[in-house]
Amino acid sequence: MREYEKMIRGELYNPADEELASMRSRVRRLFYQYNNSEEDEREKRQALLRRIFGGCGERIWCEPPIRFDYGVNTTVGEDFFSNFNLTILDVAPVKIGKQCFIGPNVSIVTPVHPLLACDRNMRPDGKGGTFDYEYARPITIEDNVWLASNVTVCGGVTIGHDSVIGAGSVVTKDIPAGVFAAGNPCRVIRPITEKDKMKLPNE
Repeated sequence: MREYEKMIRGELYNPADEELASMRSRVRRLFYQYNNSEEDEREKRQALLRRIFGGCGERIWCEPPIRFDYGVNTTVGEDFFSNFNLTILDVAPVKIGKQCFIGPNVSIVTPVHPLLACDRNMRPDGKGGTFDYEYARPITIEDNVWLASNVTVCGGVTIGHDSVIGAGSVVTKDIPAGVFAAGNPCRVIRPITEKDKMKLPNE
């Protein structure tokens, strides 16, 4: 079995594998181009995003800089927006729905390292190099979710549709739909209801 297949299945795998290293190099070249593009190069940016993401809607926008482990393991829906400094470590699949807004300095991180140092530490690869074992857990962010600034979403988490995650939160467990949640670790504060409705200018 390829190391990529082990990685996607959430099994222990060797991240120093040549195929995986090549995939990481590819996306680094792409997000380097994106991060160094000019503000008015909108078509170039859109083309690069479509090469970075494994799948995406027609209307998406990411304020640079952005960073990924693989890119191809992440899909985003229509009307996706991320503010400055989005990091997605997509060792496992990351699925983000439509109409999701991401604040600045958000990290979405699927990798998990063994707790015991004897399992986690670097070891010889038999070819003169070293590697460490890691594994990963997928992340799902459903439609209409807003992650405020400096949120970290950890592997294995699902955030339900129409929920809002407060600034600085660390999401370590599933969050249900339609709630405001915040904190470290992130907890449900209250449901979001019609009382939260704002009067829009055209209403």
